[in-house]
Order: sequence, then structure tokens, then C-alpha cells
Amino acid sequence: MEVENHTGVVQFFLLGLSDDPELQPLLFELFLSMYLVTVLGNLLIILAVSYESHLHTPMYFFLANLSFVDICFISTTVLKMLVNIQTQNKGISYVECLTQVYFIMIFMGMDNFLLTVMAYDRFVAICHPLRYTLIINPALWTPYSDVLGHHFLCLPYSYSPNDATHLLCKH
Repeated sequence: MEVENHTGVVQFFLLGLSDDPELQPLLFELFLSMYLVTVLGNLLIILAVSYESHLHTPMYFFLANLSFVDICFISTTVLKMLVNIQTQNKGISYVECLTQVYFIMIFMGMDNFLLTVMAYDRFVAICHPLRYTLIINPALWTPYSDVLGHHFLCLPYSYSPNDATHLLCKH
């Protein structure tokens, strides 16, 4: 019987943008400001749609949901990068990597689903304006909104390299 090495990868190293210690504070401030602008802009869209009664239409409902998914998507990737820049720790565990990949896939699927529904909403509004209220009906679309929560990710059995080439673990 032959003895084999069954050592698994425990940690990945995110290579990042730069190893220069003088650039790290600049990169941190740049990405933090971009993150805050994105989150605040999307929160403003959500608040405007929820508080203005004239915006309670299907298209703006989908836009508010798209803003929420965008906040979740950017929080999945950028927060880990900001923590890594601040702590000078480039490691990410296997479980953290798979969790990040899982949520990236979930939010990408939600993003695609919402953009598809928004495109269909505009298609119906332009091509079938007289039947718009019949086709785009909240009672009709409510059961299909459950599709957003039913994305699954098939996890690979192993990763051979333990260097992730970007700021997020996607390989």
C-alpha cells in the first residue's frame, strides 16, 4: 500500500494591489471612500423609493432591491480587502474563501435576476402598455420573488494553489 499526502489547503494569501507600505494608507482611504459613497448612494435610492409614494411602482421596487443587492455585493468583497489592508494580514482561510465565493455567487444571481425582471418590466411597458397592469401585478410576481433565495453553489473538492491572484477569493 502506497502512502499519499492528503494535506489540504488551510489558508490562501490575497496578493492585493501593492506591497509598498507607503501606498497602503492611500489605498485604504481610496477604497473606503469609494465603498462609503456606494453604500450611501444605494441607501439614498432605497430611502427615496420607500418614502415617496409616487415611486411605488414595480420598476422602482426592483431598483430598490437592486440597490440593496449592490450594497450586499460590495460589502462581501470590499470589507475583507479593507480589513486586510489595515491589518497587513493577507491571509484568508479556506472557509472564509468559500463563504465569500458563495455570497458573491448568490448576489450575482440576484443581480442578474433583478436586471432580467426589470428588462421584462420595460418590455411589457413598451410593447404591451394596455396589458401592463395585468401582466406586471404584485400578486402575480410574489411567488417568483422566492427564486432569489434559492441559489446553490457546488463547492470544489480542493484548491491546488494557495495564492489567490486578486483581492477577493474567486478561483
